[in-house]
Amino acid sequence: MQNFNLMHPADQLVTIMERIYRYGMTTTSGGNLSILDDNGDIWITPSGIDKGSLTRKDMIRVKANGEIIGIHTPSVELPFHEMIYQRRPDIRAIIHAHPPALIAFSIVRKIPSTRLTPSAYFTCGKIGMAEYAIPGSKELGKNIADKFQEGCDIVILENHGAVVGSSDLFQAFMAFETLDFTARLEIEARQLSEPVELSDRQLDMSKHKLNVVMDEFIPQTFSSEEKEARRNMCSFISRAYEQSLFTSTQGTFSQRLKDNSFLITPYGIDRKYMDISDIVRIQNGWKESGKHPSRSVKLHQAIYDRHPDINSVIIAHPPNIMAFAVTEAQFETKIIPESYIQLRNIKKVPFGSTFMQPEMTAESFSASTPILIVENDCIIVTGNSLLNAYDRLEVAEYSAKAILSARTLGSLVAISEKEIDDIETAFKLK
Repeated sequence: MQNFNLMHPADQLVTIMERIYRYGMTTTSGGNLSILDDNGDIWITPSGIDKGSLTRKDMIRVKANGEIIGIHTPSVELPFHEMIYQRRPDIRAIIHAHPPALIAFSIVRKIPSTRLTPSAYFTCGKIGMAEYAIPGSKELGKNIADKFQEGCDIVILENHGAVVGSSDLFQAFMAFETLDFTARLEIEARQLSEPVELSDRQLDMSKHKLNVVMDEFIPQTFSSEEKEARRNMCSFISRAYEQSLFTSTQGTFSQRLKDNSFLITPYGIDRKYMDISDIVRIQNGWKESGKHPSRSVKLHQAIYDRHPDINSVIIAHPPNIMAFAVTEAQFETKIIPESYIQLRNIKKVPFGSTFMQPEMTAESFSASTPILIVENDCIIVTGNSLLNAYDRLEVAEYSAKAILSARTLGSLVAISEKEIDDIETAFKLK
């Protein structure tokens, strides 16, 4: 994975703006990013330039003495960037944009709940709401900077959008992306029922979920099977990110190898930039030297130990299926034949099951239950291959989206038990 700290500020701005624009979190004319460098200069995106085609030459450098260097004028929102940096010396990068979900919250003047999942709560930090003022005005800058000075790391702007500040641009993006995810999740969940938030005790349990301590080994050989598996995993991880099934910080794949070892994604590495060298081999309960596997590694091991027919496991947090994880609504798989054939019967298990009772959670899987929903946490998908597991993940998320959409049209009519019996006979599911 590339060391982003060594990238020039102009290149960092181009990289992150491209991600924000590509994933529909800003428009051609909306949003601005900045970095405060070690010299005290601010690097900022330009005003009035297409956000979908920015290059490093378009970036503006505003020196500490006020001199502006660049071929364009800096963003009209420069005043609030300057004020935030003045008030919060720990902040070195700022993102401001207008994702539809966050705009929805800004125009009803509410803050998204970050207590729906542990990731949202611990990634986003304290969130405030700034009073409306004209974009680019000193009044707006003061309103935003005041909230950051109070200790907020994210500020929702009334009838405007959101501002995120962090120690570097990539940390700011992770918080911004996570906030957008939890906003979309809450909107989807409210189509089902009132979302259920995590308690202080549950959040504390998750906070103290430690990295798994494992002995290490240095691989002496890498089989062709393993090399192919690493390549395929990275390809599917990239696809999962592009399809919004993963976020930069959330999502785990694992793949069993023939010698009963398995490969798993690492902890704490941006899913968009995952490389084959980042993947971690687990062998006889030991981890590949110098790497940190996903903290769900014990669950993956328990699943493989108990189910010789399962060769791949995916843990994901896509927003439509997660709407069922953060509400008391039950997921109905009997909506179309494909959904039932691929998903069968999806069970819901309590929050904490994955890290407090991995063996018991592993026992919950069977041929008729290939998927579990973990309350306020994730969806766990198993398959006889990586492709099979990934297909099930896609079908689960698409089916959840269809169910949520159907609720705006009328009452859901499930396939009858007689029709299910016919499907099980025709596809030899019994």
